[in-house]
Formats: sequence, C-alpha cells, structure tokens
Amino acid sequence: MSVEVGGSESAENDHQLAARLAREAGERLLALREELFVSGVDHWSVKDAGDDASQTYLMAELRRLRPDDAVLSEEGLEDPRRFSGGRVWIIDPLDGTREFAEDGRHDWAVHVALWADGGFLAGAVALPALGVVLTMEPPPPLPDGGGRERPRLITSRTRAPYAAAIVAQELGCDAVRLGSAGAKAMAVVLGEADIYLHDGGMYQWDSAAPAAVALAAGLHVSRIDGSPIVYNDPDPWLPDFIVCRPELAAPVLTALWGVDPR
Repeated sequence: MSVEVGGSESAENDHQLAARLAREAGERLLALREELFVSGVDHWSVKDAGDDASQTYLMAELRRLRPDDAVLSEEGLEDPRRFSGGRVWIIDPLDGTREFAEDGRHDWAVHVALWADGGFLAGAVALPALGVVLTMEPPPPLPDGGGRERPRLITSRTRAPYAAAIVAQELGCDAVRLGSAGAKAMAVVLGEADIYLHDGGMYQWDSAAPAAVALAAGLHVSRIDGSPIVYNDPDPWLPDFIVCRPELAAPVLTALWGVDPR
C-alpha cells in the first residue's frame, strides 16, 4: 500500500510524516545504491554509506519538523529525552544492510515509528526496492492467507531460530527465507507469508515500525510468550518477536509452550 502525502510539510500529521520520511529515505537509498554499484565500491562501503545517508536525512527532518520529540535510532546517539515519558520516534534508517549491499536484492527496508503513552501514534515501513510503503494510516488490509493449505513461516536467510523450527514442525509449515526483519514482517502484512517468528534477539528499532503496521492491519504481534511488546524500554534490546495472522496466534503459542500462555 503506497502512500501519497499531500499538502505542505508544515501541515503534515504524524502519519503523513512517518510515511514521507520512510518513502523519501528509501528513494535516496535506491539512488545511492545505484551510484555506489556503478562506482564499484566494496560491500562494506555500500553498507556504511547507506546507513550514514539515511540516518542523516531522517534525523535532519525530525529535528526540523518535530524538534521537541526524542529519537531512538540504530545509528544515533542515545537521546535522554526519551526517558521523560514523551513522544519518541523509533527509527531504523536501513534495516538489512547486508541485503542493501547485494545487487538485485529487495529484502531491505526503512522503519519510522512514533511511540508515546504506551502505544504507537504512527508507523511506516518502506520497501524501497519494491516501491512500497506500508503504514498505520491508512492501514493495510488484513491478509487472508491466499488459500494456502500449509502455513508459510518466514525466517532468516542464514539460520532457523529454534522457536521457528518448533513451530514449523508442529504446524507443518512451509519455510521461506528472507533478509531484513522489516521485509520478513511485511511479507506477513502483504499476505506472502503467514508467520514471522524471531527468537535470536534484536533491537527495538528492528521491529517497532513493522509492529505498528502489522497491528494496524489486524495481525497478531507479541513476544514469543504471548505478552505485548513494550517499546521505548530503557534497554533497547528485544529478545523475541512474533507477527502472524490472528487465527494462527493460538496454534503458534501452543506449539511453543504446550498451552496458549496469554
């Protein structure tokens, strides 16, 4: 679901701003990626340049348009204002740097979310190589699973988390491998997969915007013990994460724990 933002920047609401920032950061990354590939720079330089360029753009826009808000970012310094209980933008300027640095791969993303008072106020995930931005408002439609007989579980390109292996076996899932956390979560939002389960640890910025969009779409989002995910915790580490179609939440959690722990 692509989002077009109308009106002047000064009139943007939080949803519009999140969508525009994710989209424009993605467009900048696409242009930079092509330039770097043509220049023949090494893999690590492509990754670093992408992180730096997207972080610089997003921080400049947030400082300009939301100067009173705190920011929690993978690439930024700690902003102590986020501990005061106000509005916090949680951003991942380039989710999936490895995939970004591989020519032809599309499974990388830009995450922009706004958290306050225990919930999301806005969220957007751009999949720039696909030309897609998914947002909280308007929300994506709830995916129906595409008539698949077996659930499709999406997991890491390089390893299968233990919890994911358990669920795949218990539910008879077909496994699909994909790159970044945002790309995997959005595959569920887009109906290309049914379950994304990660238990190998991540950071809040890896899942905040994907969680915001998935919740807006009506999907189940939780920790692997079924508890809600709380963002802007003082410790940015987040051990685990589930996104799945709502009717699969109970079977997934039962597969992991023997009973639904919620």
